Amino acid sequence: MNEAAIVRVRAAPLNVPMTEPFEIATGVRTRVENVLVLVKLADGTHGFGECAPFSAVSKETQASALAAVRRGREHLIGKNASDFLSLARALEERIGPHGSARAGLEMAVLDARMRQLGIPLWRYFGGAGRRVRTDITVTLVTPSAARRAARRILARGVSTIKIKIGRDLDEDIERIRAVASEAPRAELLLDANEGYRARQALSLLRRLRALGIRPALLEQPVARHDWTGLAQVSREGGVPVAADESVSSLAEAWTLLRHRAAAVINIKLMKYGIAHALAIARLARASGLRLMIGGMVESTLAMGCAAHLAAGFGGFRFIDLDTPLWFARNPMRGLSIGPGGLYDLGPVRAGIGSFPRDSA
Repeated sequence: MNEAAIVRVRAAPLNVPMTEPFEIATGVRTRVENVLVLVKLADGTHGFGECAPFSAVSKETQASALAAVRRGREHLIGKNASDFLSLARALEERIGPHGSARAGLEMAVLDARMRQLGIPLWRYFGGAGRRVRTDITVTLVTPSAARRAARRILARGVSTIKIKIGRDLDEDIERIRAVASEAPRAELLLDANEGYRARQALSLLRRLRALGIRPALLEQPVARHDWTGLAQVSREGGVPVAADESVSSLAEAWTLLRHRAAAVINIKLMKYGIAHALAIARLARASGLRLMIGGMVESTLAMGCAAHLAAGFGGFRFIDLDTPLWFARNPMRGLSIGPGGLYDLGPVRAGIGSFPRDSA
């Protein structure tokens, strides 16, 4: 049997308490309920992946992701892990709507094969770099809580702060003001998670300008398929607009380009897997759009994989890979978020470099 043949695929719930709720305009997570995926190759090499469903964004749940992984597993057994892109296409055909399941399976296959070959994942993705620095998020909290969060973020040496908005315009402005007053030199990214109409988003930006606050980015200000509204905010807002929920597939990336609706695409593995993430990144680069990398509520396994992609592919202007900081305990060993929000991938000898704590 070929040493790269896939001989085993396992999936199990990954449940971890959170230090505090992660609340956005469309929902809240109070507990990590992900899926851990293990792939074993014929020579005994293991690879690991993570599915991070977030029903408020993708409609996936832990149960649906587990079921999809088990359906995909039947297709992978006996296949050659070297033929990664063909495997990814087959998974798309078999479990297409389940982006986090595709991401977890693709991640585990790629991690196993790269570990077998002794290649760190950042090099597989292009070798452009081996380090990225993440922002840290202030969620939908009160202004006083936002100030405290900003102080903690600055104490970590992080200079880019993402602020969740989109629930109530006046409250959002107070939250932004609180962070800006506490961190006047920080770069501010705003994320509405589909919470506004175009006119509300434009009103927000006008009011912030009057306060002397100019964010570096406004992410997903309107509903995901409101292409007209998204384009209007991009055209009139005076701030770069990022599409996140609007681009949940390669086809939607083409639609975004057709409407000229945003200047930035937020790429997330959990929306469509690794193969499509690479395809969308290539399309964005060729079209002159800026790149952002983000995720759902993920450990350093999945976010570490995303960090490898951003570093290795290169050219990612915005890095939003901070959710491991919400885990009450770290279920992984290996990668961590260092001072200044640093993911240092240089020491990784092969694969992702993040493993379940109970793995050999």
